[in-house]
Amino acid sequence: MMVKLFLAGDVMIGRGIDQVLRHPVDPVIYEPYVKTARDYVTLAERASGPIPRGVDDGYVWGDVITELDRAAPDVRIINLETAMTARGEPWPAKGISYRTDTANVALLNAASIDVCSLANNHVLDWSYQGLEDTLDALDGAGILRVGAGRDRTDAEAPAIVSAAGWDVRVFGVGVASSGIPAPWKATTDRAGVSFLADLSPQAADAVARRAVEHRPPEGLVVVSIHWGSNWGHLIPGRQTRFARRLIDAGVDIVHGHSSHHPKAIEVYRNRPIMYGCGDLINDYEGIGGHEEYRGDLGLVYVITMGSHGLEALEMTPMRMHRFRAERVTGDDVKWLAGTLDHQSRKFETGIRVTQSERLSIVW
Repeated sequence: MMVKLFLAGDVMIGRGIDQVLRHPVDPVIYEPYVKTARDYVTLAERASGPIPRGVDDGYVWGDVITELDRAAPDVRIINLETAMTARGEPWPAKGISYRTDTANVALLNAASIDVCSLANNHVLDWSYQGLEDTLDALDGAGILRVGAGRDRTDAEAPAIVSAAGWDVRVFGVGVASSGIPAPWKATTDRAGVSFLADLSPQAADAVARRAVEHRPPEGLVVVSIHWGSNWGHLIPGRQTRFARRLIDAGVDIVHGHSSHHPKAIEVYRNRPIMYGCGDLINDYEGIGGHEEYRGDLGLVYVITMGSHGLEALEMTPMRMHRFRAERVTGDDVKWLAGTLDHQSRKFETGIRVTQSERLSIVW
């Protein structure tokens, strides 16, 4: 018996993306050099051509939906890195604040998303009112959420999805190294994020205890973790030790994100560790900088798990074009495969290009 999961890294539907949706919020933003979110639309149009306004709920997903229809995953999990609110004030001195209207939760339903991890450095961009609206929007849309909540218990609670005869439990955790402010930590009497100040063995053991507690025989445990810097392929040893300690304790999948580009994959004890899944949806089109990392490329990850662990991991390369995810082929696929293969070989994992120009792992 097997279960198939779709995993994505950062899905950022605020700012420029928000401005082309059916229900955009006030475009005023509080960044040092940009004061309106519409400027991000202009940058993308200069790079790629006209972008329609008032797009339907499936527009930004583009070819992602085609891939999901083809792969037919049983569970769909993303890191939602945008507050869903038209209220509140931006968190003081934060610099960059993402939000979209609560009505745009329909965008997530368009891709049949089951679980959103909220343990990241943007979920409280619009303070506690913004977080409250985000929680209400997801709850109202029937989308499960992890990693942030109305108090610590809520933030640390799992999302449980019954699929293909499996009990899939998802936990969300955010680490200070990703830029999450320490005051965002959820407490017994304050809303916030399931927050880790560090990646110590004690922190790993605490996460693992929650994750594997009451695990049924046909259970699968996913820990979705926001950690590390936005750019660079270096995998700190503390991340590797933390991830392996989780798997040693019984976790099945470590779903890492925060980097704006895909990073290495490790298979440890026949369980996958994605150190950084990269961005899948963002408004960075037309913005220069860090070109050597090809942050314009993202991946759709589809993982097949069986009773003995990993059975297959397939990745479909994507790129944002006119704020729509489009599948890429040819040289882009080869570059991405070569880069990930080089980085993953450090963990004795290889990446190859399939006949259909997707990527698969060899371990």
